Amino acid sequence: QVQLVESGGGLVQAGGSLRLSCVASGRTFSIVYMGWFRQAQGKEREFVAAVPWSGSTTRYVDSVKGRFTISRDRARNTVYLQMNSLKPEDTAIYYCAADRVPRLGADPPISGDYWGQGTQVTVSS
Repeated sequence: QVQLVESGGGLVQAGGSLRLSCVASGRTFSIVYMGWFRQAQGKEREFVAAVPWSGSTTRYVDSVKGRFTISRDRARNTVYLQMNSLKPEDTAIYYCAADRVPRLGADPPISGDYWGQGTQVTVSS
């Protein structure tokens, strides 16, 4: 099993920045992909960004391209989501996810074999 713990959410004004962190523990050697999803109130959970555990090809949903950056620190078993130029429509609970089975050619490239508990991000206008 893999455990994921997110941190870094909060309240920020439009145009501001936040950095989310997700620390993985347990059988981290089994991780092949990590990423972030979000769920706004009354909406379905949507993919935000992903990065392979080994490799550098990142993927983003179109609405965050150029504003969000995903990165990972394997030595710390941590994935980050740097969020800049935040908009009110970015308000959501952000969930960290990890896959242990590669989804070759899939879109999004991660499905979430493991999930964190979520962290609230609120962007005020």
